[in-house]
Amino acid sequence: MPPNDVTILPVQDSKSTVVVVGLGMVGLYFIEKLLQFDVRKQYNIETFCEESRVAYNRVGLTQYFTHRSEERLIMQPPSWYNENDVTVHMNDKVTFIDRSRKCVHSSKGLIVPYDYCIIATGSYAWLPPLPNVDKPGVFVYRTIEDLNDMISYSKTAKRAAVIGGGLLGLEAAKALYDLGLEVTICERNPLLMSRQLDKKGGKILLREIEKLGIKASLSLPPKEIILDDNGKTKGILFEKDHFSEFEMVVVAAGIRPRDEIAKASDISTHPKGGIFVNDHLQTNDPDIFAIGEVALHAGMVYGLVAPGYDMAEVVANNLTSNGLKRKFIGSDLSCKLKLLGVHVASFGDYFAGNDVAMSLVYKDPFGSIYKKYLFSKDGKHLLGGIMVGDTNDYAKLHALYKSKKPLTMAPGELILGVKSGQAPGADDLSDEAQICSCNNVSKGQVRAAVRTKNCRSIGEVKSCTKAGTGCGGCMPIVTEIFQAEMKSLGHKVTQNMCPHFEYTRVEVFQLVKIKKLKTFKEIIETIGKKGSHGCEICRPAIGSILASLWNDPILDHSSLQDTNDRFLANMQRDGSYSVVPRVPAGEITPQKLVVLGQIADKYGLYTKITGGQRIDLFGAAKQDLPDIWEELVNAGFESGHAYGKALRTVKSCVGSTWCRYGIGDSVGFAIRIEERYKGIRSPHKLKGGVSGCIRECAEAQGKDFGLIATDKGYNIYVCGNGGSKPKHAVLLAKDVPEELCIKYLDRFLMYYIHTADKLTRTARWLEKMDGGIDYLRKVIIDDHLGICKDLEEDMSRLINRYQCEWAGVVKDPVKRAQFKQFVNTQDTQVAIEKITERGQRRPADWPKEFSDISEIPIEQSSQKSWIKIVPIDSFPDESGQVIKYSDTQIAIFNTDERKHWYATQNMCPHKRAFVLSQGLIGDDENGTLHVSCPMHKKNFALESGECLTGDVGLKLMTFDVKLEDNYVWLYLPPPQELDRLLGTNKWMVTKNHAARKKSKETGVQIVGSALGCSSAGCGGKELDW
Repeated sequence: MPPNDVTILPVQDSKSTVVVVGLGMVGLYFIEKLLQFDVRKQYNIETFCEESRVAYNRVGLTQYFTHRSEERLIMQPPSWYNENDVTVHMNDKVTFIDRSRKCVHSSKGLIVPYDYCIIATGSYAWLPPLPNVDKPGVFVYRTIEDLNDMISYSKTAKRAAVIGGGLLGLEAAKALYDLGLEVTICERNPLLMSRQLDKKGGKILLREIEKLGIKASLSLPPKEIILDDNGKTKGILFEKDHFSEFEMVVVAAGIRPRDEIAKASDISTHPKGGIFVNDHLQTNDPDIFAIGEVALHAGMVYGLVAPGYDMAEVVANNLTSNGLKRKFIGSDLSCKLKLLGVHVASFGDYFAGNDVAMSLVYKDPFGSIYKKYLFSKDGKHLLGGIMVGDTNDYAKLHALYKSKKPLTMAPGELILGVKSGQAPGADDLSDEAQICSCNNVSKGQVRAAVRTKNCRSIGEVKSCTKAGTGCGGCMPIVTEIFQAEMKSLGHKVTQNMCPHFEYTRVEVFQLVKIKKLKTFKEIIETIGKKGSHGCEICRPAIGSILASLWNDPILDHSSLQDTNDRFLANMQRDGSYSVVPRVPAGEITPQKLVVLGQIADKYGLYTKITGGQRIDLFGAAKQDLPDIWEELVNAGFESGHAYGKALRTVKSCVGSTWCRYGIGDSVGFAIRIEERYKGIRSPHKLKGGVSGCIRECAEAQGKDFGLIATDKGYNIYVCGNGGSKPKHAVLLAKDVPEELCIKYLDRFLMYYIHTADKLTRTARWLEKMDGGIDYLRKVIIDDHLGICKDLEEDMSRLINRYQCEWAGVVKDPVKRAQFKQFVNTQDTQVAIEKITERGQRRPADWPKEFSDISEIPIEQSSQKSWIKIVPIDSFPDESGQVIKYSDTQIAIFNTDERKHWYATQNMCPHKRAFVLSQGLIGDDENGTLHVSCPMHKKNFALESGECLTGDVGLKLMTFDVKLEDNYVWLYLPPPQELDRLLGTNKWMVTKNHAARKKSKETGVQIVGSALGCSSAGCGGKELDW
């Protein structure tokens, strides 16, 4: 019943009033849609929000543990409600709806009349009927308050359990994992995400979760929360009387509709929860609607946000049109998520039975990828699918399923890849195709944002449509649609390499070749933005182009190279490097194996066999690299170019050398090919393979180029790759003799180098090529363009100019000196503690939370003074080096032929890696000079220290620099004061920082009977050199 002591709010004008009960994601979406559709301005909107903050993104709750910023979760700022005349009653909730008088009563005593009432109260976390489930240490995962309580309580906890292995349970597990706790997921079913995955998909997901050190208890339901003597959570007693200790328990075992207001207001509800609604989302009162997780439609309560958005749009549309024209006919439960770092998706009828469907399955246990697509029995329609590990094709497949249109390709091509030149793109999708599953945005909405709302940038499209503001996985296809619409409207859409060049990578390549430009300065002054420094995108791309054209020693252009190429080795997470010598075709003598073992033992390196039949030596300090290379070169090894966008390996089987099935000398031919193309730079890495027979043990059909021996020669396959988006190679030519194989490969590789965009694999290059493999055959085999001789000559020039890059450093004292750890001392420092695991040394685990670096105002110190450092010529042009000042590492950079100098801390605050001096220098569109951290590509302004890539909480300390008497001087406080702020020993990661301890053998324990049964990123991917 309504309270007696109330305040009645008067109606302000003649407009109709819509009262929205509940201001969550669905409630806000309804308000946004009503404002959008209400062109006649016929409604006033009032809403009640019982929390202390306006609507926030519950889908992004897990990220809160990383950034701890409530503002980043808020979906619309408070000012937005004022600007749109939406009245919000904060910290107040509706307790009763007086249907006869058409007004709502609030807990604070307000009475608000309505013409239409929208119930969007959502759901609450269901607690299983376990003893002590309401005691201290037990939490639910629902609101920001819940998360803050968990963060506070976790400071005294070591182990935590999550009850529930569904979507919400895995999100909660990620949150606890980020808090540095030992986590166990307790699921009564034999697999995780049982509503979205089958046994095989669930098994791969479980295996990936286990790699993080998270445990799983399957098929073993909990029956009681056990308390300690203080009444706090001590652990869980499971069925079969199995007990495990946990100081925290998070329950994520399901939701229940918050329908208490309906029950109090005589609105029909189901005994088990949910407000009955019809296809127009009306309750038994036609002026009261229910949407979101509180609504029960056709026997279904939807626990995802996208169906709630569908409902909100239906009601908003009907309230602003003449009559109830739109119906809610149910919603698609397809979803795409990133759970504990694992990409997972399901769409359509993914559990369709054998009576109506046939399935195709792709399983890659090495890449942890599983795909199962279901088709109608005649193979003409896609019915549904499950994806684990690789969800790149989700948007297109989901749209194909929803269109109900017959397939235009063979079902197998949807898993193995379509025939080259026929790759489906955004143009193939209908306007109804859902592009963003987080916010239920269709292709048509993205197009309309460009066409009718004048959105002229991706950022504007995101703000207008909300596409890409959830998980972000839809951004590639959103970008594709945006660019297509801009083109169709006559607007210029650039594929320029970066803001410094108004040309594509292909155009820059041809201009550099024709104009015979040999340095970055010549290139940027001739065809680029004059007077600029370039950036972390174009500088490595130009370095690659120069190497592909002239094959000068790569370190002759060291300031263009990203860290791996600059130091001819792969940087690892502790700032050390891995060394991979070339082992052509995987053939190696026992003597060379002994040398590798001796070097690894001498320098304390971790060793591992690679997937390309080589041996990787991890943990080499930068200053030790020349010494390690010298020993390797003396033993007959060369650089394996594992660090570059170049040929990595040509994998082989033993072929006719040993195998009883072999009909070709695959080892010998693979060695010849690898020796021929070693060191050649290309737009992306290259991998090859040679198999001695059709048994294909070298997996040549999964490589950029591969050859399979026949009794007449070799079949040549091109443009395949493994990895996260595997692609089967396609046949270029059959029964080709060895010498002609070499000729065709010369042409193929040089044509790829000439015409591919930056960081484009051969598979993607061919997919976008007009005419596909047929056109490529005409160019490579039939000389359709008349350029084959030129391509062969270009390749010959590169081959003839090859020299081992490691040997070049070993023999050159000037280059060798650039590998010193500090330019002002022979001292060395360890930047991360090593631990022993399985008999080898590796870096200690990164903590899941990094302490903030306090900014003490040292610039006000009266004791600062100018410190003489080292001669100017100790520094390479246009790059950085590091000095040691007591226990503090300081990075010093110069630009413009050493005219301008900058100094910052050497430690990147993101992961406390002491690597900034090794980053690329560049400037942005505004001319702001920055250094790009080589670890995760975060950019920091050299003058201010501000982070330029959106991480406002990250900032560098900077220091004044001057040049005097041919020396570099820094204006610094006393050493002990700076050490207190930036000392290496203060900030280096140690084993004591590790967020969890692993068990002695695997760090993984699976409890239960189902042993055999079956979601901020760092940096832009375009920078991943």
